[in-house]
Amino acid sequence: MKLQSRSREEPEINVISLVDVLLVLVLFFMVSTSFLHETEISLKLPEANVETRSTASDDTLEIIVTQSGSYLVNGRELINSERRTLRAAIERLAGTKRDQRVFIRADAAATHQAVVTAMDVAGQLGFTQLNIAAVTPPEARSQ
Repeated sequence: MKLQSRSREEPEINVISLVDVLLVLVLFFMVSTSFLHETEISLKLPEANVETRSTASDDTLEIIVTQSGSYLVNGRELINSERRTLRAAIERLAGTKRDQRVFIRADAAATHQAVVTAMDVAGQLGFTQLNIAAVTPPEARSQ
């Protein structure tokens, strides 16, 4: 008895139909996806109101930043422009009242760092109502 060896064929997986389905899915997702422009940023810039005028009263604290970077707290000039001097002056004038409004008036040529320092010192002391004062341009005043 002679045993014949049967030739065995290797099983094949037909991937052509899988590739077709995959390409259809890729095409579907590409067409249905909306591409967002994440580089565009929408900003609403602050505006100065002509009618409102704030004056420093007993319940407000006014910090003025000059062009040279020195500070005035409620009209009194500080001896230097260090953070601890500004902090001491604010603590002395405000006492324990932390619900006061703080107005920061900065010269247009003042450095950004000087303004941020004033805001940081007021924030560290617990003031939550910080206001940046702005002036109305001369063109808007004449109208």
